[in-house]
Amino acid sequence: MLKDLKKSDGTDCLVVLNNPLLPTAYLAPISYYAIFLQNPNCSIELYEHFIKQSIRNRCDIYGANGKLRLSIPKERKGSSKTIIKNLKISYKQDWQKQHWYAIESAYNSSPFFEYYKDELKPFFEEKEKYLVNFNNKLQKAIISMLNQENSQKNTTKYFHKGDFLDLRNYTWELKKQKEYDQVFMEKQGFISNLSILDLLFNLGPESADYLHNLDLVI
Repeated sequence: MLKDLKKSDGTDCLVVLNNPLLPTAYLAPISYYAIFLQNPNCSIELYEHFIKQSIRNRCDIYGANGKLRLSIPKERKGSSKTIIKNLKISYKQDWQKQHWYAIESAYNSSPFFEYYKDELKPFFEEKEKYLVNFNNKLQKAIISMLNQENSQKNTTKYFHKGDFLDLRNYTWELKKQKEYDQVFMEKQGFISNLSILDLLFNLGPESADYLHNLDLVI
């Protein structure tokens, strides 16, 4: 259960999750998926403006030299005022090849990379036009790999406020996280709240139980 959130002024507040509203995310962090699995009433925002430097188009994995950030490039024209569901992915650079190479290099020696790689690799070969569609399809695949039912709902318009817990602009960090074995842990130490890929490749079928039992003190 999510126990402790930060208000906009930086103070702590105790909350009970009520209809969490999440941003779309590219291979979202572990805390994101813990909220998603523990709360079947989550919704994904499709009508906000794109926000730079966020989980909407980037994720962090554990590379040989520590945390490695992967970002999906977007088409630049009008992107600052583009509704997120209309934001197009740019393929001027072969980011798919670069991302897959980075993922493979980081996790090739992990216990479950071989188990999941064939389900993931097509996402880095086929060219999806819109970022939200890419994220949604990838998220459904991740939920399937976790052997969970996909309860994802999408918003139909933008709400400034309402009967929901607004996590659209939340900073996805974990103060405490139960450690699990990571590929480069002996060299770099444990790195918390990485992309869901880190958990999947290292824990495999145990990942869902880990997420359901994770106490999120954020």
